[in-house]
Amino acid sequence: MAKPLQVPPNGWDKHSIKAELHRQGMTLAKLAELEGMTPNSFSHVWTRPVRKAEKAISDFLELPLKELWPGRYPIRTSRILHSRYDKLQASQKTRPTPDRKAA
Repeated sequence: MAKPLQVPPNGWDKHSIKAELHRQGMTLAKLAELEGMTPNSFSHVWTRPVRKAEKAISDFLELPLKELWPGRYPIRTSRILHSRYDKLQASQKTRPTPDRKAA
């Protein structure tokens, strides 16, 4: 469809995205039907990531995903754990090395 004429001043939120869809003559239910998904899965897009629904909305509005959902994109997969969790990752079958400094 057509790109939105203007970006909301506070960025995109649930209400501005839905309003833009309605301005362009589309509803979430119709969009779900076009994508072969249930309308219920599109309603969950506001509270949790539903990648296929997010992509469909983004494609329809011709806006990048990271502009509509800046907190969700880019997708980060690596996590850095604190050093206090190192002991939890060690195998329970291996014997701990003795602390020679304490002895």
